[in-house]
Amino acid sequence: MMKKFTRQLTNPSTPSLPSYIPASLTPPSPLPRLIVFDLDYTLWPFWVDTHPLPPFRPSADHTSASDRAGETYAFYPDSPAILLALTTHLSVKVAAASRTHAPDRARELLKMLWVYAPEDASGAQKKEKPRKAIDFFDAGMEIYPGSKMGHFENLRKKTGVEFTDMLFFDDESRNAEVESLGVTMWLVKDGMSWEELENGVGEWRKRRGHA
Repeated sequence: MMKKFTRQLTNPSTPSLPSYIPASLTPPSPLPRLIVFDLDYTLWPFWVDTHPLPPFRPSADHTSASDRAGETYAFYPDSPAILLALTTHLSVKVAAASRTHAPDRARELLKMLWVYAPEDASGAQKKEKPRKAIDFFDAGMEIYPGSKMGHFENLRKKTGVEFTDMLFFDDESRNAEVESLGVTMWLVKDGMSWEELENGVGEWRKRRGHA
């Protein structure tokens, strides 16, 4: 029997959420149980199988990595905080679905790039230990060539989350084929941002009758 994920319910004793999280994403408004991200040109601005040339070397703070040609690679600016907010503060499961031909390279960069807590409204940064980006994909990583249909079938088997409770962010319209399964896909134009996240969640709510 598949083990199903359950979301934590908020209660009066729940600490207030960080100010950087948009109000539209906070309780009691519903959220998908699982949010899935493509990697290339969705979470980061490059094709991991063609642009960076191994070996990689992390920056001193692990917010970027350089390759053997001296080029620097990092996430889109909002991607780290989005991953942190979803998994740590909003109790949403996160997964990756990428058809890259360089899965080992992608995993290496996800281990090398760290996620820090963003600054609060006063400009102060919380003293939280940074975490490897790869640790935020707690619902699984489907990173290999092939149709995204297979990626999502595997995520469904691993997590027990229904397709209708999944939201997918991707930059390629061809991957909208997963909507035939019941998944809501939001087409990302210029990389992940808080605006893209809000728009995607809004579309998921509309299709589920929550709007």
